[in-house]
Amino acid sequence: MNELNNYFAILDRVSKSVAKLPRRAATEAVNFSKQRFKSQNWVDTNTEPWKKRKPVKESRKRSGRAILTDTARLRRSIRVVHVDSNSVIIGTDVPYAEVHNNGFRGRVKQNVRSHTRRGNAVKAHTRTIKQNIPQRKFIGQSSVLNKKLERMMTAEIIRAIKG
Repeated sequence: MNELNNYFAILDRVSKSVAKLPRRAATEAVNFSKQRFKSQNWVDTNTEPWKKRKPVKESRKRSGRAILTDTARLRRSIRVVHVDSNSVIIGTDVPYAEVHNNGFRGRVKQNVRSHTRRGNAVKAHTRTIKQNIPQRKFIGQSSVLNKKLERMMTAEIIRAIKG
């Protein structure tokens, strides 16, 4: 009878541990994505460093700064969107996140406000420009993240079994 009680106690601990796993997995995934900004690369089956920023003469203050970091709004916006017992979704609400994560090449319509240039007044207008934003992936499926999650989950279940 004592063995049966021990068995049910182990099942109870494992059940509680498994219920907490999706939330822990979500936290691991968010931390993994935020780490991409520090490492400035994407890690999947191999490491892909982010493409360097174009050199700009007049912008000395930006030259040594990390890529995709101006105000750190994008990095701070990465969060857990949805968690249930079967799935975890992390994401961001920043409008330009998708463009930087996936890359973009094409034409964009740009609104220019009225301003003064060299003493001449420039009226407000729109213009079409070509843009080429390289892919700098920071969120998505990664085999390294999957292995990390698998190790974390295995360790949690073993810890629950041992008591």
